Amino acid sequence: MNVDIQLSEKSSSCEEQPQKLQHVDSVSDMMELLNIDVELDSSSANREESALICSKNVMRKQRNWERRLEAKKSKRKEEKLRRRQNQQEKDVDPQFSKRVLKAITKERLEEARTSGPRLCVDLSMTDCMSHKEISRLAGQIRRLYGSNKKSLQPFHLFLSDLKKDGLLYRECIRMNDGFLNYMIDVTEESWIDLFPSQDIVYLSPDASEALERVDEDKVYILGGLVDESIQKKISYTRAKELGVYMARLPIDEYMVKKPNPKNFHSKILAINQVFEILLKFRDTGNWITALGAGIPAGKGYVVSSEAVQR
Repeated sequence: MNVDIQLSEKSSSCEEQPQKLQHVDSVSDMMELLNIDVELDSSSANREESALICSKNVMRKQRNWERRLEAKKSKRKEEKLRRRQNQQEKDVDPQFSKRVLKAITKERLEEARTSGPRLCVDLSMTDCMSHKEISRLAGQIRRLYGSNKKSLQPFHLFLSDLKKDGLLYRECIRMNDGFLNYMIDVTEESWIDLFPSQDIVYLSPDASEALERVDEDKVYILGGLVDESIQKKISYTRAKELGVYMARLPIDEYMVKKPNPKNFHSKILAINQVFEILLKFRDTGNWITALGAGIPAGKGYVVSSEAVQR
């Protein structure tokens, strides 16, 4: 009897053991499923965060790409203009030798000194400039003179307030081959003492009146100022104190602001750029053509469609 009872208990115990094992396996499976869910949720959150970061990076790269593209377009336009000018030089009758061309250029410049309109660069503001800015100004004078030599209708050029013991004079000699032989009237005197005040037109971007034409009997003064720190209205203030007539290029009348990534718009031009616009206007009599060719794309201005339709 005791033996039967013991066997029965053992049999019952053996039956309960698989049930316990089955229960343990079920719990383990549940835990694994929970772990998978947690991992999936975590992975999804990570993917969303990565997507957000990636989106910001894409937008930043897109902006950088647009800025680079705009700069390349501006550079290509300037290069195209240079190639066109070089081609015009090559189109000169090949029967002329360099010596003959040089003689023709000299004759045109000599004629301009007796009958052409006068243009003077006011170099009295070098005290406001750094060594680097003065070197840049010397380079602009070289380019201005080069443009005048190439022009079929050159100006009679003056450089006023150029001190022979000054840094700018030394930089002009150092940077400009043949500077001492330039067909320019160079003087240490001030422009206000050189010309009758009634003949003077001081060109300043801050002037209220727009320049309408280029008169043969006028003297056009350009402020020789390279100012990286943008000290406003230096030349304007000086001309106003001296009581001379001032005018600006008619940019507002013929051009409009063009949207660009940097939202940058400026009417401040180098003296050689202003001079090239005057030369172009004198050749064509058309401000749209002159401004369209002379205002660099990087300044953020384009000829307005309304001006073209006038």
